[in-house]
Amino acid sequence: MEDRDLDTWEAKSMKHPTLPTLLSFNAGYIDAAGFLALHGLFTAHVTGNFVTLGAALVYRSSGTLAKILAIPVFCVVVFCARIVHFKLASLGKPILRTLFFVELLLLILGAWLAWTLGPFHDADDMATVAVGMIFVTAMALQNAVHRVHLSYAPPSTLMTGTTTQIMLDLADKWHGGLSEEQALAINSRIVRFSGNVAVFAFGCGCGALMFAVVSVKCFALLPITAALAYVHNEAKTK
Repeated sequence: MEDRDLDTWEAKSMKHPTLPTLLSFNAGYIDAAGFLALHGLFTAHVTGNFVTLGAALVYRSSGTLAKILAIPVFCVVVFCARIVHFKLASLGKPILRTLFFVELLLLILGAWLAWTLGPFHDADDMATVAVGMIFVTAMALQNAVHRVHLSYAPPSTLMTGTTTQIMLDLADKWHGGLSEEQALAINSRIVRFSGNVAVFAFGCGCGALMFAVVSVKCFALLPITAALAYVHNEAKTK
């Protein structure tokens, strides 16, 4: 993120301080819980499925179907979300509210199916694949919404770019020679980006812990945090 974008980012993050945080927690939670419950499937960080797919093919383990489907499903959902965005805009309908509500419904459906059909002992079983693709769809929608409507905040599902920016900013501070304005901008960005990474990591830890304690019932928390994000957005847009 360029320094010239900071003022806009600051203003919007002050307006919606909790929304990106909730989304980051949800993404970390579902990625960790999904990875454990669905035999190595990444539902939020879908590009990680390239790695796990390669490992599954080399070791001839199960779970290849879901990993193969995850990428095209993710791409199609993001494409469709953009088309729906344009359609809603042309009709004068609320875009962010509608897409958040669809994500909430998907997480409710996924959590309910996981509760009723799980635990998932076979990675290639249709129930396992179906639940996995529902969660991938929900997170693809979240990625699309975040990219378009919450671009002022760091990504909620992928920490590589955010961590890279933190390290670059720390290097700039170490090197010195910054103006007062640049130093303030970097300090603010480090605090906010580090918070985003911390929340995602906390979500991962909670997802893993809850799966260890209650197995697939851990997914019941996802609709709750998604509902909090939806309510928070509603409150801020009124």
